[in-house]
Amino acid sequence: MADFNDLPAHVWPRNAQREEDGVVTVAGVPVPDLVEEYGSPLYVFDEDDFRSRCRDMAAAFGGPAHVHYASKAFICKKIVQWVNEEGLCLDVASHNELLIALAGNFPAARMTAHGNNKGPDYLRDCVEHGVGHVVLDNTDELEMLNRIAGELGRVQKVMVRVKPGVDAHTHEFIATSHEDQKFGISLATGAAFDAARACLAADNLELIGLHCHVGSQVFNAEGFKLAAERIMALYSRIHTELGVTLPELDLGGGFGIPYMPYEEALDVRAVAHDLLTAVGTTADALGITPPFVLVEPGRALVAGSAIAVYSVGTVKDVETGKQELPLRRYLSVDGGMSDNIRPAMYGSEYDLRVMGRYTDGVEVPSRVVGFHCESGDILVDERDLPEDITSGDIVATAASGAYQYMMSSRYNGAVRPAVVAVRAGQVKPMLRRETLADLLSLEVD
Repeated sequence: MADFNDLPAHVWPRNAQREEDGVVTVAGVPVPDLVEEYGSPLYVFDEDDFRSRCRDMAAAFGGPAHVHYASKAFICKKIVQWVNEEGLCLDVASHNELLIALAGNFPAARMTAHGNNKGPDYLRDCVEHGVGHVVLDNTDELEMLNRIAGELGRVQKVMVRVKPGVDAHTHEFIATSHEDQKFGISLATGAAFDAARACLAADNLELIGLHCHVGSQVFNAEGFKLAAERIMALYSRIHTELGVTLPELDLGGGFGIPYMPYEEALDVRAVAHDLLTAVGTTADALGITPPFVLVEPGRALVAGSAIAVYSVGTVKDVETGKQELPLRRYLSVDGGMSDNIRPAMYGSEYDLRVMGRYTDGVEVPSRVVGFHCESGDILVDERDLPEDITSGDIVATAASGAYQYMMSSRYNGAVRPAVVAVRAGQVKPMLRRETLADLLSLEVD
């Protein structure tokens, strides 16, 4: 069994390490010192880790222009500035994400706008600010965007989001390419071809490509390849029947990452090679020019760059009523489902370690739970953890940069945690902790 004091390098941030005194540092900054200054729960981002993952992804796909950071994983002004400085493009999945990106001075021309229910204000802002791509999810939106662009005297570049009918082998809530779900327009029924033809006929839209996304946290590279081949067949039909060669192809994101030591990361370089080869080979066979390929990683860039830090409160041993496991230890922390809903929603697992010291206790059956008034408020379920973890210890979960803060809530009056970045021994606050005043600010007397 691996030493509980180890920090598996493929799961924890690239600049995290345990020092000789047992204290964990990230980019040279002791995690307990961060808690002392900023409180807990606390999200800590390793800035150089994030930047290095951006560069790795860009290298795999042929340059930063091929990579759009999916900001729904985590967005704030500072992180879109990092993305901009690394030369990547940006995806937004809502009107407010667009406005946050603009507030961070991200160039609209390098943005792609998503959403299955884009309202007129969102679409109008996309056109007015010159967003590079609007990905059309349905025909209602196609007609609305054509009208709005016409009113503004603009021609908006668009893609059609296609459902390629690929089983991504992931959780049903994050699978997005099969037929019976809300995203995209069906390839199998011919509706995607009809939408492409409608775009080409629209006076104020310029169809420049097709988009698909097979799902999230996908480890089966064959799913990506199959989706690419099916979409390329639609490119051929558009070329043959409509006389148009579309210049771009967006294959989405969803690249799986390891959350636990026993998991392995998807080999993105190998996937990139397979995808680009599949697109090129299929284009050659169909007699069309290969499109410029875009991808949309979010989790694969940001999840492993951050940790979520908690302080342990009460510790108690609970009788289970099971002969094979009479007792289970419950470790309660000062966060929970308000700052990380993923375990309750998806059954997600996380690697948890003590941050402030070495542990040497015998491992006992344990659960790490939050403070919320819900039995399902569990962060780490059915894990053997050292019995010497006690009240006052600082603990953290790895791979916590994606979808945790962005899905956070104010349940039980919780306030959203602070978020800080660390780099070369320096700390940069990114988002302040909410306060009671923030909660009360919405009250109408």
